[in-house]
Amino acid sequence: MLPGTEDHPHARAVLTPALPPDGQPSHAYLFHGPAGSGKREVAREFAAALLADGAPDPEEAAARVRSGAHPDLTWVAPSGAAEMLVSDVDEPVIAAATRTPFEARRRVFVIERVDAMNDQAANRMLKTLEEPPPFAHLVLLTDRPGEVLPTIASRCQHVRFDARPWTAIAQRLQQRHGVPQATAEACARLCLGDGERALRLALGDGPALREAAEAFARAALTDDLAGKPWTALLQHARAAGEEAAREIEARTAEELEVTAKRDRKRIEREGGERARRAQRRAQTAVWDLALQLTGLWLRDCACVAAGAPEVVHNRDRADRVAADAQGRDPARLRAAVELVDDTRFRLQLNVSEELAFEALAYRLADALA
Repeated sequence: MLPGTEDHPHARAVLTPALPPDGQPSHAYLFHGPAGSGKREVAREFAAALLADGAPDPEEAAARVRSGAHPDLTWVAPSGAAEMLVSDVDEPVIAAATRTPFEARRRVFVIERVDAMNDQAANRMLKTLEEPPPFAHLVLLTDRPGEVLPTIASRCQHVRFDARPWTAIAQRLQQRHGVPQATAEACARLCLGDGERALRLALGDGPALREAAEAFARAALTDDLAGKPWTALLQHARAAGEEAAREIEARTAEELEVTAKRDRKRIEREGGERARRAQRRAQTAVWDLALQLTGLWLRDCACVAAGAPEVVHNRDRADRVAADAQGRDPARLRAAVELVDDTRFRLQLNVSEELAFEALAYRLADALA
């Protein structure tokens, strides 16, 4: 059995018969399911099985695949702020798929967030998906199968991954990362099935972001907006964006050290563009997470106000939720959650994030008054 498919019966049923040495893997797969469900891990294990087949030392070859050091594995992620560009797939996938493997019997191409592929990139991919060389295998990953272009999805064998139950996510946080039980259970519920998001909420800047989102929601509940509680959320997003940009800039600097003088300006220009796109993606992710946490706090208040405290997500802060819910109208709280969701949608349209958060705060205060 392929590691990682223990909790995914559909993935296990599709991929197990394709494993070497007797299996016949398809030329293209579409792995779809919620973020954090394990698609990436299984994609890497599947690639390891395919590329280790026939190797002089299969275990060593598989280990190199898992570490990302195998020359016949190509792993692609969108470089655009909101979409996958043609340059992301043109040379790394389309051109490379026509060249024979370096050392293995096959070449494997894993493409993340294929739902972000624009029409131009998709059109470039079609020929590779329709008539791939016999040694090329493509694994496409998406959290949003409904947004994958039909021309791409119809040419792949679909592999479904189910969301992990919150209990399994909480157990993993406790056992692997030492997160206290109460925090682990709260983060596992708040992530809505996304194991990666649960880990982010439990560690690093996650706890501080939770506090800031809670403070934002509570300020709206009490109509105490003089301190501009949305500022802390924007600062978290700004810090995440700056860190992402610094990582790209560091990689660009390393690349420049081994680049010929005639190519340095091009590398600097492309590196700057990648840094700006990475910064925007990181900021957008934090904005969305902050709003999701705000909405979930108001949702928890609505549950308590409606007499259903057992379904609260913020279990480690149940006393605060109860205090905020006391005497509240559940219908007004549900309406406030809808306002938060509306702002999440508006931020996808490139509106001013600061104005969007400020406007949301006053709309929430008005709705909850």
